[in-house]
Amino acid sequence: MDLDAPMAMAPMVATGGPGATILCCNCGAPIDGTASAGALCYDCLKSTVDISQGIQREATLHFCRDCDRWLMPPATWVTAAPESRELLSLCLKRLRNLTKVRIIDARFVWTEPHSRRIKVKVTVQDSVADGVLMQQSFEVVYIVAHQQCRECAKSYTANVWRAAVQVRQKVTHKRTFLLLEQLILKHQAHRDTINIKEEKDGIDFYFAQRNQAEAFIHFLKSVVPVNIKDSRHLISADTHTGNKSYKFNYSAEIVPVCRDDLVALPLRLAKALGNISPLVLCWRIGTSVNLLDPNTLQTAELSSDIYWRAPFQPLAGATELVEFIVMDIEPTGVRKGKWVLGEATVARASDLGVNDNTYFARTHLGNLLHAGDSVMGYMLTGTNFNSDALDAIENSRAYGSTIPDVVLVKKHYPNRRKNKRRNWKLKRMAKDEGELLPKAADQARMEAEYEAFLRDVEEDEELRAALALYKNTKKKKSQQQDADAMSIAETEMTAEDDGPKISMDELLDDFDELDIQDDEHA
Repeated sequence: MDLDAPMAMAPMVATGGPGATILCCNCGAPIDGTASAGALCYDCLKSTVDISQGIQREATLHFCRDCDRWLMPPATWVTAAPESRELLSLCLKRLRNLTKVRIIDARFVWTEPHSRRIKVKVTVQDSVADGVLMQQSFEVVYIVAHQQCRECAKSYTANVWRAAVQVRQKVTHKRTFLLLEQLILKHQAHRDTINIKEEKDGIDFYFAQRNQAEAFIHFLKSVVPVNIKDSRHLISADTHTGNKSYKFNYSAEIVPVCRDDLVALPLRLAKALGNISPLVLCWRIGTSVNLLDPNTLQTAELSSDIYWRAPFQPLAGATELVEFIVMDIEPTGVRKGKWVLGEATVARASDLGVNDNTYFARTHLGNLLHAGDSVMGYMLTGTNFNSDALDAIENSRAYGSTIPDVVLVKKHYPNRRKNKRRNWKLKRMAKDEGELLPKAADQARMEAEYEAFLRDVEEDEELRAALALYKNTKKKKSQQQDADAMSIAETEMTAEDDGPKISMDELLDDFDELDIQDDEHA
């Protein structure tokens, strides 16, 4: 069937009218002269009249491959899925002279996805004479041309940004930023950034629009305790119209208290937080700092607003943890959530075989520790801390006699293999290091911090639930690597790997890696 062939509709003739009065001037068929158009029958009328004349049969659509949007002239970019109503509306608006006729139907005709062609079948209707309507169908072919939109063009141009978010934390490690990086990747909070640059104490995020930076600020407030300050810089101003152009800067400073830090609270603040003991542990970082008293299992939340009214530094960090050996432990039966209060006798691992010094400690790990286990903790006896808050605690009548010798933090797995091949992995965010290329010593420190973060993910189920873990399906590159792995396994056979494992049910499929493997097989 010829799609360009017009289809005639029945004439609008009143019922009971006169019959055939004249003959068609072309073929001689009897017709009604009162309803005819130029004394032509309908068959001759179809072959001589084209109501779609002047309507385009070909047009061009511009498509941005970076953001998957279509150009709506003159300068509007709209999002439309393939063969959607939005794309069909855009196609019809691109045709000239289409408003002169009445559109009855329009639908897509299937084409190859990679042909860069879109076909639309359009059915129109128009009046050709008094009382005579004609309907006709035809196809329009659209050529898909690739054109980069203005926003995507800015993303590939250096130093073109409208708003910047500077995330900082005044600490000597990147533990909080490693967690923040995984949260950003899971929630795709960095999808609107045009550049991500790593700085000395944090990361800078650059955006093309101010509202995108504000949305990122709201995300930061929902995952970490931050203090936000903003400023703007005038770029240009039009004295005639009063229009001004600004660049906006947002400073987001994260609270310098990290997970597993030992915190000495000011006495007034400890009373305000439910009269908790001023010597506490930070067991989690969320929208606020979550504190735990290991002697009583009492918890408290320190919000960002309260902290920044009178900021303070933690008493000790994870780099000052000391390994202890549990000599004896007895649970007291007090339970709160996942913690069980226990009374433990521990000895420093470095003192074994040297002296018989042991220490008594109350700990929240009563359900995890057993005699002979290793545990990491802070040694308070014989350690000098430059802290006014700790001095106030020691001199107070209520808490001066309650300061323990040892504060236990988390269970340690000394037999865990360092070259262990994990069945899971975490994605990393692409950052511009700029002039901060790490030295050999800094690189080793960063790798050690990342390895410690991976071990924290393995040990903490709540932390794993907040992150996106992927299956590590990457194959070994060569047989030599397999031989090296076998030799490492043989040397470490005597020491059983007692570290926690992550089941495959908790892992996600890495579709990016699967696509790369499919391309290689193709």
